Amino acid sequence: MKANNTVKLNILDRDYNVACPADAESDLRDAAQQLHNKMTEIKQSGKVFGVERIAVMAALNLIHELRQQQQANVASNDAVTRIINKIDDALDSEQD
Repeated sequence: MKANNTVKLNILDRDYNVACPADAESDLRDAAQQLHNKMTEIKQSGKVFGVERIAVMAALNLIHELRQQQQANVASNDAVTRIINKIDDALDSEQD
């Protein structure tokens, strides 16, 4: 069992202590920085007030971006699969 480290993160001028495995600390810090950046962007827009509301909007925006990327990945995988199938078909027809 891996030992957890307590990592201090600063997001939108607030400190959070988060436990995570030592080998995940870098990824956690990167995620926290991305969240901080998104929350700062929303705060600076002046359209959303309050840390909780800013956090919810940031979460929604980040999940939306993630879902778009996942859909793009599925489309790319489908395109690659079609190309592989065409290559397989072409190779099969040459062997006949």
